[in-house]
Parts: sequence; C-alpha cells; structure tokens
Amino acid sequence: MTTTYNCTADDERTAGIAHARRAILEKKCVVLPTDTVYGIAADAFSPQAVTMLLVSKGRGRNMPPPVLIPRLNALDGLATDVYPDARQLAEAFWPGGLTLIFHAQPSLDWDLGETKGTVALRIPDDEVAIDLLTVTGPLAVSSANRTGQAPAQTAFEARSQLAESVEVYLEGGFRPVEGTDATPSTIVDATSLPLRVVREGAISLERLREVVPGVLDINGNAPDDAEQSEAGEEPASAE
Repeated sequence: MTTTYNCTADDERTAGIAHARRAILEKKCVVLPTDTVYGIAADAFSPQAVTMLLVSKGRGRNMPPPVLIPRLNALDGLATDVYPDARQLAEAFWPGGLTLIFHAQPSLDWDLGETKGTVALRIPDDEVAIDLLTVTGPLAVSSANRTGQAPAQTAFEARSQLAESVEVYLEGGFRPVEGTDATPSTIVDATSLPLRVVREGAISLERLREVVPGVLDINGNAPDDAEQSEAGEEPASAE
C-alpha cells in the first residue's frame, strides 16, 4: 500500500524513514526529497529494484540512474581511477548539486543499465535524503517524474505522476525552494582528463573552475578556448 509521510514533522519523518528502509529492503521504490528535485529511489545493488525504477519512469536501460551516497568515503568503494581533480570537486561540492561520472569498481555486483562500466555518483545536501541513505546505503536515484514530464518539486507532484508504482513518498516540502524552477545537478565526466561538463545545472562552470581551472565546458572548450572564441580568434592547434 502506498503511503505518504510528512517529513517536516519529526514523528512522521522517523516513521517515514523506517518504512522507506523496509521498502528498499523489499526491492520496492520510494520517493525522497533532495537538494535539487525529488527523486525516485531503489536499491542500487538489486537489478529487480532498478528495473522497477526504470519501468516506473517509463525509461529504458539506455538511461541508467545515478547513485546517491551518504558520505565521501563511500566514493572509493564504488569508483576506480579517481583523479585528483575529480576528488577536489567532490570535496568542494559534496554534499551538493554536483554529479560525477567515474569508472565503476569492476567487483561490484550490480546492474544499473547500459552504463558502459561507469557510475554517476552524488551526495545530496538534504537532511531527509541523508537520513535515508545512512540506513540503506547507496541508492539508485532518478528524478521523480515520468520521462518527458517536468521533474517533481514535491512528493505530491511525484505521486501524481508515479502513483502506486512507489511504496513510500517522503514529503519534505518544495525543492529546491517554493517559487523557484526545478534545477538538476550539474554532471561532470570524470572518467578521463581533462574533466568535462556534460550537463549544466546547480553548480556553475565558473564555480567548478574556481576549484579545478581546467574543467572543459559542455562543448569541450577549455577556459583559453572560450576566451579566444569570444575574441573572434581560432584556438591555437596543439603541436
């Protein structure tokens, strides 16, 4: 039976987290708030649960979900070949609206879809999300909406789209803030150097470059390339 909990009330929040944990253990889906938009979550290590998540969204295996983690020290257990530049971004912007794509640890027993051996990781800056992740471990999480529709900014909006396909809805109020547009996380490809933005979102390119100056923009341009382009000059070719 689908249940919604008002997580702005302490007693309901405690009950909601407990019910959501049981649902995750039973390979069911839950909806939770994050610092960007609401997400639909499932056990990242259960192919059955991940399949249910994708079916609920109307999404195929060619669009695998990211994985949310509760702590920075979970990074090295899930990813390999973590470059120092990528670790700097994680330390600077986690928890927060930055998703980093890494090569997945080859020993992991999971199936998130057609990932080509990669995994997208993030720590959300949201107390309800962290409370749940702390008791469940890593969760496969995608925006809580049917594919092609607007991301949900409340659990109520998510339920109007996902209905009974979700066991537990954790309502925490508007995300990110009432009256603002839904803003997804920024995604950076950290599988090779230089790092490259592949989706613009909550963390601006300028902020990323304050930490790692050489991050490429979404078009693959380095900072010098962008400056030359604005000046009407051709970037210098590499010898």
